[in-house]
Amino acid sequence: MIYLTLILCFICSVLLTPLVKRLAFKIGATDKPNNRKVHEKVMPRLGGLAIYLSFMLGIFIFAPSQESHLPIMIGGLIIVIIGILDDVFELPAKIKFIGQIAAALVVVLWGGVEVEWINSPFGEGKIDFGYFAIPITILWIVGVTNAINLIDGLDGLAAGVSSIALFTIAGMAVFMQNTYVIAIASLLLVATLGFLIFNFHPAKIFMGDTGALFLGYMIAVLSLLGFKNVTMISFIIPVLILGVPLSDTIFAIFRRILNKQPISAPDKFHLHHCLLNAGFTHKQTVLLIYAMAACFGMIAIIFSQAKIWGAILLIAVVLVMLELFAEIIGLLGKDYQPLLKRLKGKGNG
Repeated sequence: MIYLTLILCFICSVLLTPLVKRLAFKIGATDKPNNRKVHEKVMPRLGGLAIYLSFMLGIFIFAPSQESHLPIMIGGLIIVIIGILDDVFELPAKIKFIGQIAAALVVVLWGGVEVEWINSPFGEGKIDFGYFAIPITILWIVGVTNAINLIDGLDGLAAGVSSIALFTIAGMAVFMQNTYVIAIASLLLVATLGFLIFNFHPAKIFMGDTGALFLGYMIAVLSLLGFKNVTMISFIIPVLILGVPLSDTIFAIFRRILNKQPISAPDKFHLHHCLLNAGFTHKQTVLLIYAMAACFGMIAIIFSQAKIWGAILLIAVVLVMLELFAEIIGLLGKDYQPLLKRLKGKGNG
């Protein structure tokens, strides 16, 4: 049954995307070129609606009566409504943030999706988050939701990176025998891949905030469903799976702090901008970031099987490599290169 549902979900996404494209032009959900955009013509940006509707069809066919879906789906509906309104009217950031908080509260307070505790990595016992469990969970959901939205800057980028994250989450869920996460992640994966046919460079339609926010929200929730209340090591797995969008977001925050800019201020120094500035083509940049996302997925799988000290060493190596890569391509600004300067100083010495 699940395989037939996956095929239908994919076909539905392929068939719906051109219809959504027409709708986007009709209601004015378009993205106009400016100095921060890479595209040079007006583009429809409601494509996430095709992903959402195809995914919901899959949910309805696969498990229409399962009550555990309801809080997640209501939260998803709030996110999609906010996304559609933003794609049409360009909502203020505060309104979008309130909508994201509302969606997170629904899934946490009603659905009971929260990280309450994790086992201590260095011995027996556990770390109980207590009153901080709900704020931590909400912060995770809102953070991942915005991380996916921030990397949605090139044709096929957010859809591809999200697909790789969903594939990894589904694969990890197989190891953990979590059939619910396997099914939901797989349905969302095929719906996204159906849309990606029209979104890969040169794109015929953008997913817009409707798609980026919804994918971010669902990936955040699925990672919590798959890895909550486990060991400290397993708690880091979803962070690794989402290594590309989360690291890009973190570097953006530090970059703006270093430049004394508001954290929400837009700029052209995100990962994809820096790779384009380094001389890579549009398609090469997207494929390179896909490869990076896949590497993070493999690291997450290796990390899950490692012993505690091996896992710590792996994280240390990943962090150092990330910092070096960020300094080389200018993610923190062209002049901020403390680690590179230190290495060059030792080399000269």
